[in-house]
Amino acid sequence: MLGQLNAWLAELHFLSGPLGWLALFLFFTAIVLEQYDREYARWVYIGAWVVFAGLWFTLIQPFFVVDESVIRGIGAVIATPLSLLVAKFFYEGRDSLFTLSRAVAIMGFVYAPFLLIDPLREQLVLLVTGHAEFVMNLVGYHPPLVTELSEAANQVPAGSNPDMTREIGGKERAYENTFVFFNGDGTITFTIILACTGIGSMAVVVGLIAAVSADLKRKLQAIALSVAIIYVLNIVRNVFIAIGYGHQYAHFAPDLTMTIFGLENSLRVSYIWVDRIMAQSASVVAMLVIVWLVVRIVPEVMEPLEDVLYLLTGKEHDLAGALNLDVETEPAAD
Repeated sequence: MLGQLNAWLAELHFLSGPLGWLALFLFFTAIVLEQYDREYARWVYIGAWVVFAGLWFTLIQPFFVVDESVIRGIGAVIATPLSLLVAKFFYEGRDSLFTLSRAVAIMGFVYAPFLLIDPLREQLVLLVTGHAEFVMNLVGYHPPLVTELSEAANQVPAGSNPDMTREIGGKERAYENTFVFFNGDGTITFTIILACTGIGSMAVVVGLIAAVSADLKRKLQAIALSVAIIYVLNIVRNVFIAIGYGHQYAHFAPDLTMTIFGLENSLRVSYIWVDRIMAQSASVVAMLVIVWLVVRIVPEVMEPLEDVLYLLTGKEHDLAGALNLDVETEPAAD
Protein backbone atom coordinates (compact mmCIF):
# COMPACT_ATOMS: atom_id res chain seq x y z
CA MET A 1 0.00 0.00 0.00
CA LEU A 2 2.73 2.46 1.00
CA GLY A 3 4.77 1.41 -2.02
CA GLN A 4 1.86 2.18 -4.34
CA LEU A 5 1.28 5.54 -2.68
CA ASN A 6 4.98 6.40 -2.98
CA ALA A 7 5.00 5.44 -6.67
CA TRP A 8 1.87 7.51 -7.34
CA LEU A 9 3.26 10.57 -5.58
CA ALA A 10 6.58 10.16 -7.38
CA GLU A 11 4.77 10.28 -10.73
CA LEU A 12 3.29 13.66 -9.79
CA HIS A 13 6.68 15.27 -9.20
CA PHE A 14 7.02 16.27 -12.86
CA LEU A 15 4.22 18.78 -12.25
CA SER A 16 6.17 20.69 -9.59
CA GLY A 17 8.12 22.81 -12.09
CA PRO A 18 5.11 23.98 -14.14
CA LEU A 19 3.01 24.53 -11.01
CA GLY A 20 5.78 26.59 -9.41
CA TRP A 21 6.12 28.90 -12.39
CA LEU A 22 2.34 29.18 -12.79
CA ALA A 23 1.96 30.12 -9.12
CA LEU A 24 4.70 32.74 -9.42
CA PHE A 25 3.04 34.20 -12.53
CA LEU A 26 -0.34 34.39 -10.80
CA PHE A 27 1.15 36.00 -7.68
CA PHE A 28 2.97 38.56 -9.86
CA THR A 29 -0.23 39.31 -11.79
CA ALA A 30 -2.16 39.73 -8.56
CA ILE A 31 0.41 42.19 -7.16
CA VAL A 32 0.05 44.32 -10.30
CA LEU A 33 -3.75 44.15 -10.18
CA GLU A 34 -3.74 45.06 -6.49
CA GLN A 35 -2.51 48.54 -7.43
CA TYR A 36 -5.69 49.12 -9.47
CA ASP A 37 -8.46 46.89 -8.14
CA ARG A 38 -8.07 44.77 -5.01
CA GLU A 39 -11.20 42.73 -5.77
CA TYR A 40 -9.83 41.54 -9.12
CA ALA A 41 -6.51 40.90 -7.39
CA ARG A 42 -8.30 38.87 -4.72
CA TRP A 43 -9.55 36.36 -7.28
CA VAL A 44 -6.13 35.99 -8.88
CA TYR A 45 -4.54 35.52 -5.45
CA ILE A 46 -7.11 32.82 -4.68
CA GLY A 47 -6.13 31.01 -7.88
CA ALA A 48 -2.45 31.44 -7.03
CA TRP A 49 -2.92 29.87 -3.60
CA VAL A 50 -4.79 26.88 -5.05
CA VAL A 51 -1.95 26.29 -7.52
CA PHE A 52 0.54 26.80 -4.67
CA ALA A 53 -1.22 24.03 -2.72
CA GLY A 54 -0.80 21.75 -5.74
CA LEU A 55 2.90 22.61 -5.87
CA TRP A 56 3.43 21.65 -2.23
CA PHE A 57 1.51 18.41 -2.75
CA THR A 58 3.84 17.36 -5.59
CA LEU A 59 6.85 18.04 -3.33
CA ILE A 60 5.79 15.74 -0.48
CA GLN A 61 7.31 12.56 -1.95
CA PRO A 62 10.58 14.19 -3.15
CA PHE A 63 11.16 15.81 0.24
CA PHE A 64 10.44 12.66 2.25
CA VAL A 65 11.95 10.02 -0.05
CA VAL A 66 14.41 11.64 -2.46
CA ASP A 67 15.82 14.29 -0.10
CA GLU A 68 15.38 12.05 2.96
CA SER A 69 14.20 15.14 4.86
CA VAL A 70 11.53 14.56 7.49
CA ILE A 71 11.34 18.27 8.36
CA ARG A 72 10.88 19.45 4.76
CA GLY A 73 8.46 16.61 4.10
CA ILE A 74 6.30 17.52 7.10
CA GLY A 75 6.49 21.14 5.97
CA ALA A 76 5.09 20.19 2.55
CA VAL A 77 2.33 18.12 4.17
CA ILE A 78 1.31 21.10 6.33
CA ALA A 79 1.71 23.71 3.56
CA THR A 80 -0.69 21.90 1.19
CA PRO A 81 -3.90 22.31 3.26
CA LEU A 82 -2.71 25.68 4.64
CA SER A 83 -2.50 27.09 1.10
CA LEU A 84 -6.04 25.91 0.44
CA LEU A 85 -7.16 27.52 3.70
CA VAL A 86 -5.65 30.83 2.60
CA ALA A 87 -7.67 30.61 -0.62
CA LYS A 88 -10.80 29.82 1.39
CA PHE A 89 -10.40 32.68 3.89
CA PHE A 90 -9.42 35.05 1.10
CA TYR A 91 -12.67 34.18 -0.64
CA GLU A 92 -14.55 34.82 2.61
CA GLY A 93 -13.09 38.34 2.84
CA ARG A 94 -10.06 38.17 5.18
CA ASP A 95 -8.23 41.17 3.71
CA SER A 96 -5.13 40.84 5.90
CA LEU A 97 -4.18 37.95 3.62
CA PHE A 98 -3.23 40.47 0.94
CA THR A 99 -0.04 41.11 2.91
CA LEU A 100 0.78 37.42 3.35
CA SER A 101 0.15 36.86 -0.36
CA ARG A 102 2.48 39.70 -1.34
CA ALA A 103 5.11 38.22 0.97
CA VAL A 104 4.94 34.83 -0.75
CA ALA A 105 5.11 36.50 -4.15
CA ILE A 106 8.20 38.52 -3.20
CA MET A 107 9.84 35.37 -1.84
CA GLY A 108 9.46 33.86 -5.28
CA PHE A 109 10.80 37.00 -7.00
CA VAL A 110 13.93 36.93 -4.81
CA TYR A 111 14.60 33.23 -5.40
CA ALA A 112 13.68 32.93 -9.10
CA PRO A 113 16.64 34.93 -10.53
CA PHE A 114 19.08 32.44 -8.99
CA LEU A 115 17.22 29.64 -10.77
CA LEU A 116 17.00 31.42 -14.12
CA ILE A 117 20.27 33.39 -14.36
CA ASP A 118 23.14 30.92 -14.32
CA PRO A 119 25.98 33.47 -13.87
CA LEU A 120 24.18 34.83 -10.80
CA ARG A 121 23.71 31.31 -9.46
CA GLU A 122 27.39 30.50 -10.15
CA GLN A 123 28.70 33.54 -8.28
CA LEU A 124 26.58 32.81 -5.21
CA VAL A 125 27.54 29.11 -5.15
CA LEU A 126 31.25 29.90 -5.54
CA LEU A 127 31.09 32.62 -2.88
CA VAL A 128 29.53 30.25 -0.34
CA THR A 129 31.98 27.49 -1.28
CA GLY A 130 34.98 29.78 -0.79
CA HIS A 131 33.81 30.94 2.62
CA ALA A 132 32.99 27.37 3.70
CA GLU A 133 36.51 26.29 2.70
CA PHE A 134 38.03 29.22 4.62
CA VAL A 135 36.16 28.36 7.83
CA MET A 136 36.91 24.65 7.42
CA ASN A 137 40.61 25.38 7.09
CA LEU A 138 40.38 27.76 10.04
CA VAL A 139 39.16 24.99 12.35
CA GLY A 140 41.85 22.58 11.16
CA TYR A 141 40.26 20.61 8.34
CA HIS A 142 41.72 20.67 4.81
CA PRO A 143 39.75 18.37 2.50
CA PRO A 144 40.53 18.69 -1.21
CA LEU A 145 38.10 20.97 -3.06
CA VAL A 146 37.52 19.79 -6.61
CA THR A 147 35.11 19.93 -9.55
CA GLU A 148 36.02 16.37 -10.57
CA LEU A 149 37.16 13.57 -8.25
CA SER A 150 40.27 12.90 -10.33
CA GLU A 151 41.63 16.32 -9.29
CA ALA A 152 42.23 14.90 -5.78
CA ALA A 153 44.12 11.82 -7.00
CA ASN A 154 47.46 13.18 -5.79
CA GLN A 155 46.08 13.67 -2.26
CA VAL A 156 44.98 10.08 -1.62
CA PRO A 157 46.35 8.93 1.79
CA ALA A 158 49.03 6.25 1.78
CA GLY A 159 47.60 2.74 1.95
CA SER A 160 44.23 3.83 0.55
CA ASN A 161 43.02 2.84 -2.92
CA PRO A 162 39.73 4.63 -3.72
CA ASP A 163 38.20 4.83 -7.19
CA MET A 164 39.15 8.36 -8.28
CA THR A 165 37.57 8.00 -11.71
CA ARG A 166 33.93 7.84 -10.61
CA GLU A 167 31.58 10.75 -11.18
CA ILE A 168 30.50 12.91 -8.26
CA GLY A 169 26.83 12.43 -7.54
CA GLY A 170 24.50 15.33 -6.80
CA LYS A 171 26.27 17.90 -8.98
CA GLU A 172 23.89 20.09 -10.96
CA ARG A 173 26.45 22.37 -12.65
CA ALA A 174 30.05 21.85 -13.77
CA TYR A 175 31.28 24.79 -11.69
CA GLU A 176 29.95 23.39 -8.41
CA ASN A 177 32.83 22.43 -6.12
CA THR A 178 33.01 19.31 -4.01
CA PHE A 179 34.82 18.65 -0.72
CA VAL A 180 36.42 15.20 -0.77
CA PHE A 181 36.98 13.10 2.36
CA PHE A 182 38.84 9.77 2.23
CA ASN A 183 37.33 6.83 4.08
CA GLY A 184 39.40 3.69 3.80
CA ASP A 185 39.31 2.65 0.15
CA GLY A 186 36.35 4.93 -0.52
CA THR A 187 35.56 8.61 -0.75
CA ILE A 188 32.84 10.75 0.79
CA THR A 189 31.89 13.86 -1.18
CA PHE A 190 29.99 16.98 -0.16
CA THR A 191 29.04 19.37 -2.97
CA ILE A 192 27.88 22.97 -2.51
CA ILE A 193 24.82 23.52 -4.72
CA LEU A 194 22.21 26.30 -4.80
CA ALA A 195 20.22 24.69 -1.98
CA CYS A 196 23.32 25.04 0.23
CA THR A 197 23.59 28.82 -0.18
CA GLY A 198 20.81 29.90 2.18
CA ILE A 199 19.06 31.86 -0.57
CA GLY A 200 15.77 30.10 0.23
CA SER A 201 15.77 31.32 3.85
CA MET A 202 16.88 34.78 2.74
CA ALA A 203 13.98 34.93 0.28
CA VAL A 204 11.50 34.04 3.03
CA VAL A 205 12.67 36.79 5.38
CA VAL A 206 13.02 39.40 2.62
CA GLY A 207 9.51 38.57 1.41
CA LEU A 208 8.00 39.02 4.87
CA ILE A 209 9.75 42.34 5.42
CA ALA A 210 9.23 43.82 1.95
CA ALA A 211 5.51 42.95 1.85
CA VAL A 212 4.44 45.03 4.85
CA SER A 213 3.67 48.74 4.96
CA ALA A 214 6.46 50.24 7.07
CA ASP A 215 9.20 52.86 7.00
CA LEU A 216 11.67 52.03 4.21
CA LYS A 217 14.72 52.71 6.38
CA ARG A 218 13.58 50.22 9.03
CA LYS A 219 12.78 47.63 6.38
CA LEU A 220 16.23 47.97 4.82
CA GLN A 221 17.87 47.68 8.24
CA ALA A 222 15.91 44.49 8.99
CA ILE A 223 16.72 42.98 5.60
CA ALA A 224 20.44 43.75 5.95
CA LEU A 225 20.58 42.29 9.47
CA SER A 226 18.61 39.12 8.68
CA VAL A 227 20.38 38.36 5.39
CA ALA A 228 23.80 38.80 7.04
CA ILE A 229 22.88 36.48 9.92
CA ILE A 230 21.44 33.84 7.60
CA TYR A 231 24.53 33.94 5.40
CA VAL A 232 26.95 33.50 8.31
CA LEU A 233 24.89 30.74 9.93
CA ASN A 234 24.60 28.98 6.58
CA ILE A 235 28.39 28.89 6.24
CA VAL A 236 28.58 27.34 9.72
CA ARG A 237 25.89 24.85 8.70
CA ASN A 238 27.78 23.77 5.57
CA VAL A 239 31.01 23.34 7.51
CA PHE A 240 29.23 21.35 10.22
CA ILE A 241 27.61 19.02 7.68
CA ALA A 242 30.76 18.56 5.59
CA ILE A 243 32.99 17.69 8.55
CA GLY A 244 30.40 15.61 10.40
CA TYR A 245 29.54 13.60 7.30
CA GLY A 246 33.02 13.48 5.82
CA HIS A 247 34.60 12.18 9.02
CA GLN A 248 31.58 10.08 10.06
CA TYR A 249 31.24 11.86 13.40
CA ALA A 250 27.49 11.20 13.66
CA HIS A 251 27.23 7.46 13.06
CA PHE A 252 24.40 7.16 15.58
CA ALA A 253 22.04 4.16 15.80
CA PRO A 254 23.06 2.98 12.32
CA ASP A 255 20.68 0.00 12.08
CA LEU A 256 17.65 1.99 13.20
CA THR A 257 18.55 5.01 11.06
CA MET A 258 19.07 2.87 7.96
CA THR A 259 15.75 1.13 8.51
CA ILE A 260 13.75 4.32 9.06
CA PHE A 261 15.26 6.17 6.11
CA GLY A 262 15.61 3.16 3.84
CA LEU A 263 19.37 3.57 3.47
CA GLU A 264 21.55 1.03 1.68
CA ASN A 265 24.92 2.64 2.46
CA SER A 266 25.83 2.89 6.14
CA LEU A 267 28.02 5.94 5.43
CA ARG A 268 24.80 7.90 4.82
CA VAL A 269 23.85 7.52 8.48
CA SER A 270 26.13 10.39 9.51
CA TYR A 271 24.72 12.55 6.70
CA ILE A 272 21.15 11.95 7.84
CA TRP A 273 22.02 12.92 11.41
CA VAL A 274 24.19 15.98 10.75
CA ASP A 275 22.09 17.41 7.92
CA ARG A 276 18.53 16.13 7.87
CA ILE A 277 18.12 15.97 11.66
CA MET A 278 20.59 18.28 13.45
CA ALA A 279 21.21 21.03 10.89
CA GLN A 280 17.62 21.30 9.68
CA SER A 281 16.27 21.34 13.25
CA ALA A 282 18.79 24.07 14.13
CA SER A 283 17.72 26.00 11.02
CA VAL A 284 14.12 26.10 12.25
CA VAL A 285 15.25 27.46 15.63
CA ALA A 286 17.56 29.98 13.92
CA MET A 287 14.72 31.25 11.71
CA LEU A 288 12.53 31.80 14.77
CA VAL A 289 15.31 33.84 16.42
CA ILE A 290 15.88 35.85 13.23
CA VAL A 291 12.17 36.60 12.91
CA TRP A 292 12.16 37.74 16.54
CA LEU A 293 15.01 40.15 15.76
CA VAL A 294 13.21 41.37 12.63
CA VAL A 295 9.98 42.21 14.46
CA ARG A 296 11.94 44.33 16.95
CA ILE A 297 12.83 46.55 13.97
CA VAL A 298 9.74 46.09 11.78
CA PRO A 299 6.86 45.08 14.07
CA GLU A 300 4.50 45.30 11.09
CA VAL A 301 5.80 41.86 10.10
CA MET A 302 3.58 40.52 12.88
CA GLU A 303 0.51 40.85 10.64
CA PRO A 304 1.36 38.03 8.20
CA LEU A 305 2.77 35.95 11.07
CA GLU A 306 -0.50 36.30 12.98
CA ASP A 307 -2.34 35.20 9.84
CA VAL A 308 -0.19 32.06 9.65
CA LEU A 309 -0.99 31.29 13.30
CA TYR A 310 -4.67 31.81 12.60
CA LEU A 311 -4.48 29.32 9.74
CA LEU A 312 -2.72 26.79 11.98
CA THR A 313 -4.95 27.16 15.03
CA GLY A 314 -8.21 28.67 13.82
CA LYS A 315 -7.90 31.35 16.52
CA GLU A 316 -6.90 35.00 16.40
CA HIS A 317 -3.58 35.84 18.07
CA ASP A 318 -2.23 39.20 19.15
CA LEU A 319 1.51 38.55 18.95
CA ALA A 320 2.28 42.25 18.71
CA GLY A 321 0.40 42.94 21.95
CA ALA A 322 2.06 40.02 23.70
CA LEU A 323 5.48 41.44 22.82
CA ASN A 324 4.46 45.06 23.48
CA LEU A 325 5.12 46.06 19.88
CA ASP A 326 3.59 49.16 18.32
CA VAL A 327 2.30 48.04 14.91
CA GLU A 328 0.97 50.41 12.28
CA THR A 329 -1.70 48.49 10.42
CA GLU A 330 -2.18 48.82 6.69
CA PRO A 331 -4.94 51.30 5.80
CA ALA A 332 -8.10 49.84 4.35
CA ALA A 333 -8.66 50.19 0.62
CA ASP A 334 -11.34 52.54 -0.68
